[in-house]
This record gives sequence, C-alpha cells and structure tokens, in this order.
Amino acid sequence: DAVLYRDDWVIALDKPAGLATQGGSKLTRHLDAMLDALRFGAGGRPRLVHRLDKDTSGVLLLGRTPEAANALADAFKSKATRKLYWALVAGVPRPKGGRVDLPLAKLKRGGGEKMGHDPDGKQALTAYRTLAAAGGRTAWLALSPLTGRTHQLRAHMAALGTPILGDGKYGGQDAYPEGLDVGQLMLHAREIALPHPADGTTLRIAAPLPEHMAAAFRQLRFDPERGEGLHPDAD
Repeated sequence: DAVLYRDDWVIALDKPAGLATQGGSKLTRHLDAMLDALRFGAGGRPRLVHRLDKDTSGVLLLGRTPEAANALADAFKSKATRKLYWALVAGVPRPKGGRVDLPLAKLKRGGGEKMGHDPDGKQALTAYRTLAAAGGRTAWLALSPLTGRTHQLRAHMAALGTPILGDGKYGGQDAYPEGLDVGQLMLHAREIALPHPADGTTLRIAAPLPEHMAAAFRQLRFDPERGEGLHPDAD
C-alpha cells in the first residue's frame, strides 16, 4: 500500500522511485496528476507540501486541507522538520561522519543542467553518518539535509568523492562499481519527523526500503535494523 499514514489533516505516501512529484517538460506521468484519487471522501484534493526527486523513493507528505498544507509547508521551511535519508554510496567517506557545507548553484554543462559547487551559490548543508561499510568499496549512509537545495544530497555526496550508487548524473562511472547490481538510484527518504498541524505533537513517518535497495542491502549483507534510531548529528 502506498499510503503509510492518514488522518484528517495529513496523508503520508511511500513514493516509488521513477515517479516524478510534479510535471515538467516531457513529463506526463507524475504524482500531482494523481491526487484526486487520494481524496478519501474529502471535498478537496490533497496538496503537495514538498518534493522528492523522480528517482528518489520514500516518505512524501500531503496536506488534506489548505490550513494543514500551510502548516506543513511552514514546518518544512523552518528547522522544525527532521528528514532522514538512507543512501548507498561508492567508497567510504572520510571522515566517516560530519557535515558537508558547500554552497550550490545550477551549472550548465554540455547542454544539460546540474547542481555544483559555487562560492556565490546558495548555502547547502548536509549532515551524514556512515552506518556500515563493505570493505572500502561501498558504504551505507544516513543523511540529513539541513537545507533544501535541488539535488543537494546527490551533489554533496559526489563532492565528498563518494557518489550515490546509480547516480550517473553526478557520479559518472564511479556510481556503478563492478560486481554490484546497480540499476536505480540508491537514495531513499527513510523518515520524516515534524509537528502535527493539528496539535503540534511530533508526527514521525518511516518508509520501508524499496525492493531495489533491499536487494542491494542483501547483496552487501547490510542489516536495515542496525540503522534504526541512528541519525546524523543534525543539531
């Protein structure tokens, strides 16, 4: 079931990898076009309050009323929301945990656009922690984006020299280590915690690993349960 949680104010979805959040050029299939199917008897369609990249899986929240959507959006803009991602990367970062503080801006190269380091770009800050490693070839990281830049986690991990597996855009061939079955981006929005729009109590939603990442975890002998409750230092 794609619905992880639902009440009168919030719907939490487990967005699959490969489904865009919103439409764009050459995009006709996207979540925004499907929201009427998620009314569940309510008068209006739920509203998007944040986005995930097309190839990123995991927790995506919707506001069921305008008031709820506004409260959730405000929580995302403030420091009140804590986001946890799991990623598999090529290599092992040095140091194994810490923060990446690297301003980002859109760079146009070869007719395409990607995010890259620019001293005059917008501040981008990511906390990370290595949860497990398979030799020196691959690591499982917990990531917390402390800012919300486009492709921030992907650009920051590539800047560390440990691109996310399956991320050819930022990692090139390094994102596809020999001997590993990597067909999709190995980045998953594992958990979101934020104040509930109705009463301010903490709403915490987690999404299970998608099958392509679960298969990689099995191949690498990583135990997902070892990552429960382990967050990067995001304070």
